[in-house]
Amino acid sequence: MSNNAPSVATEAVLKPSCDLPEDMLKIRGYDFNKGVDHRALLKSYLTTGFQASSMGMAIQQINQMIEKRLEPVETGEGNEYQESGPSCCSSGCTIFLGYTSNLISSGVRESIRYLAEHRMVDVIVTTAGGIEEDLIKCLAHTYLGDFSLPGKDLRQKGINRIGNLLVPNDNYCKFEDWLMPILDQMLLEQKTEGTHWTPSKMIHRLGKEINNPDSVYYWAYKNNIPVFSPALTDGSLGDMIYFHSYKNPGLILDIVEDIRKINSQAVFAKRTGMIILGGGLVKHHIANANLMRNGADYSVYVNTGQEFDGSDSGARPDEAVSWGKIRTDAKPVKVYADASIVFPLLVAETFALHADKLTAGKKTD
Repeated sequence: MSNNAPSVATEAVLKPSCDLPEDMLKIRGYDFNKGVDHRALLKSYLTTGFQASSMGMAIQQINQMIEKRLEPVETGEGNEYQESGPSCCSSGCTIFLGYTSNLISSGVRESIRYLAEHRMVDVIVTTAGGIEEDLIKCLAHTYLGDFSLPGKDLRQKGINRIGNLLVPNDNYCKFEDWLMPILDQMLLEQKTEGTHWTPSKMIHRLGKEINNPDSVYYWAYKNNIPVFSPALTDGSLGDMIYFHSYKNPGLILDIVEDIRKINSQAVFAKRTGMIILGGGLVKHHIANANLMRNGADYSVYVNTGQEFDGSDSGARPDEAVSWGKIRTDAKPVKVYADASIVFPLLVAETFALHADKLTAGKKTD
């Protein structure tokens, strides 16, 4: 019997490596012998690997958006089209923030509200639920339940479940009582003053009417941040508009004006950044607006979607590059994770970290 292992095995197992570039990051996690330092822990994510490294790259990408946003814009630069409003013309990078309704139902709402309160983002896109759940929370509470609570039992008790969150149906009754007089007034202004309502104008008005600093849309109203929701009727708001159309018919919402406005926010921006939490309508609506300028300069996706079914929700950023929605020289990041875990940490290491610079010269009531 030979004393040497078969050459085919040794060549396969002991195959020599080529040299890797010297500047490649080396994998190393956080050393708790250094104590509990949460900032250092989050910094170590970049060299931890897997989705922790994606998280670290997302932090870098958002900080690049912020750095460019803080750059002064030269006189006349980006001011070709005033219809788009001040947001796209007043900074070096226009930041689009999109999120699905479940995140407003959750405590992520407070992270989003912080960004609106301090004018740290320029354009918001969300679903109908992303609007109404914020307003409803100003009227009544959402509670922590459990994912496994039986739907039949909850239905009999008038309790709605959103994942492991519970929303009493009475909350929506309170919402109807609050909303109906506002819809009456909007219709009156349409008839008597010729007011041309759009979803974004309606959201602006609701933010004014709620008059509550806990609300995302109160601060969007105060800070003149446009909020777009092209499917505004797809939720409780739509239910109330439906009921109102019987009681006091005639209210019209124009989505055409809004598509022109959001596209203009992208087209006439110096640079753009996309931060998109979740998928579906909000993801595509922001990306499609950025198609109008041949792609966003910076992009961060946070979602759990997979691409094997061909859905836009699960598509990786590179698919958006193929459509011209992200620039070919961009370095977009997708974090495969639950945004309720990731987004507050992202805010901590980006917007909150640079709050002094981002809020310099700004006042919020």
